[in-house]
Amino acid sequence: MKALKFVLRGKTAFFKNPEVNSYYYFTFGQIHKPVLLGIFGAIMGYNGYGIDYNTKKIKYEDYPEYYEKLKDIKIAVVPNSKNGYFSKKIQSFNNSVGYASKEVGGNLIVKEQWLENPSWTIYLSVSDEISEELAKNIYDRKCVYVPYLGKNDHPAIIEEISYVELKEVDDTEVQSLIPSSYIEDELWEYSFKYEEYLPIELKLSTNNYILEKFCFTDCDELYSNEKVWFDGERNVVFF
Repeated sequence: MKALKFVLRGKTAFFKNPEVNSYYYFTFGQIHKPVLLGIFGAIMGYNGYGIDYNTKKIKYEDYPEYYEKLKDIKIAVVPNSKNGYFSKKIQSFNNSVGYASKEVGGNLIVKEQWLENPSWTIYLSVSDEISEELAKNIYDRKCVYVPYLGKNDHPAIIEEISYVELKEVDDTEVQSLIPSSYIEDELWEYSFKYEEYLPIELKLSTNNYILEKFCFTDCDELYSNEKVWFDGERNVVFF
């Protein structure tokens, strides 16, 4: 398998979890596929959500252009941290644009949970014309819109870019995030296991997230019902 491999990182990141309360906005602990597709769409210059100019509301009848074109791309994600976790801190700031709040003065105090110094190694499967063009743009460091990690407060840094050839292996140790539905048996004998429900796709007509539990572990007895690929350094699973 041919793939483009690169490191994606930033000083901070915020991948909003829609299940929030009235006081704080929380983030998912890892970058997820819909966000990655958004970054790829920015690089390619694809359109996002359309606006109905009669109602001034976002149209959800169809997928946004970037998602429609890129949703079948296969990726693998490796957190560049010892156990999969990144530090998080609550940040408070003022949003003082006039439409931010109905409060007197129009000032909204925002409290968000940000990831600190997150970093991932991303594998992008290069298997068709669109993925070929996307990989070339990343490799040549070309983009139409500036990519960011969740919001434009968090610029994305893309580095250590290279093409790699992966070979299929029968190894049971997977060193990337893996959907729990890919794991055949219960895991034993590990020093860490990170698990979180992360978005894996968008639901048509609402574009709400469809979540799936993901796992990241050093268990060497992880039996995957999907193919495991080796790049000369680590074993990864694409989804």
